Amino acid sequence: VNNLGSVLESQGKYDESEAMNGRVLEGREKILGPDHPDTLVSVINFASVLQSQGKYEESETMYRRALVRCGMILGPDHPTTEVSANNLDAVLQLQGT
Repeated sequence: VNNLGSVLESQGKYDESEAMNGRVLEGREKILGPDHPDTLVSVINFASVLQSQGKYEESETMYRRALVRCGMILGPDHPTTEVSANNLDAVLQLQGT
């Protein structure tokens, strides 16, 4: 299901992708908890689809959440943490900050 959200995003079906990624994130938070690595990936995926829709402030909030949690749980050099940092940088640039 998580991959389906990414496929929908790549097809430009942003509303469907946002809904799918949102459901996956909610489910993972309930079942795995907010700090599980899979949940953190879902936070990043949700932020990505928000960014694709031009919802930069919402996307920034989610990327910041992911970056803080990934840094604490996975460590600063973990690939998922680095993805969070890079994606946050990209959305900040899109906002001109």
